[in-house]
Amino acid sequence: MIGALKAGAPREALAYGRGALAGQVPDPGGEARALLAIAAGVARAGLSGLDDKDFSDNVMARYGTLIVRRKAGTPLSHLRGTRDFYKHTFKVTPDVLDPRADTEVLVEAALGGPIERVLDLGTGSGCVLLSLLAERGGVQGVGADISQAALEVARENAKALGVCARARFVHSDWLDGIEGRFDLIVSNPPYISLADYQELMIDVRGFEPRIALTDEGDGLSVYRLLCAQAGGYLTDLGRFIVEIGFDQGAAVQDIFDAAGFTEIQCLSDIEGRNRVVSGVWVGGKAVI
Repeated sequence: MIGALKAGAPREALAYGRGALAGQVPDPGGEARALLAIAAGVARAGLSGLDDKDFSDNVMARYGTLIVRRKAGTPLSHLRGTRDFYKHTFKVTPDVLDPRADTEVLVEAALGGPIERVLDLGTGSGCVLLSLLAERGGVQGVGADISQAALEVARENAKALGVCARARFVHSDWLDGIEGRFDLIVSNPPYISLADYQELMIDVRGFEPRIALTDEGDGLSVYRLLCAQAGGYLTDLGRFIVEIGFDQGAAVQDIFDAAGFTEIQCLSDIEGRNRVVSGVWVGGKAVI
């Protein structure tokens, strides 16, 4: 039992953690170390700078609780309260989708062209929008989400990154509450089909907002909705860029084409899987 471990015994604590997490997570040793660092209130690399006396009874008790929660499937990022994404660290909670490295492809694609005014639909933690604003100093952005709790997290992240003056957050069911036009619209919508959602790992299905993961249908309904409406919010030659599932490239490109987008492209992630579809809108009004 973790309670049997004594204060000032970090090596024994790590050995316990490795054993407790074995078969539960891909890297039990690494995660045990990460959890002990969280319990001690330091970065993982900072463990080596601590003395045995820094591992008090309270630290060990917190560590034990973290082990139990991780075994139950709670994501490591939720236990830490943050997730690194692109070039920054973002606050995360169970109210937002956990930022993933795959979504960095969306950011890179957006940065591949000019940006003056960007709209992020389903902004969640704000990781995509805020990464763009941090990279491009003159850009103004709007983050929209149906979840007020998610918008609060995004606002906190905007403050932490120092871009509050250029970021506005709107409570909106996709485009329903949006006004104006943008030269870039981005979105990482819920694209997991209902059937595939049932097969997700427990640390995803049990702890991340369902509304951000699945459309409760075939995984393509939000693309149909947004492509049908996005032209009314894009400037002439404005870009629309979305993240997709690895097997949705052809289907989403067809949806873009049917909606009238041009220069449609499908980009891959670092593992060569389809990850982003982009298109250009011709005929939009200029921003006044």
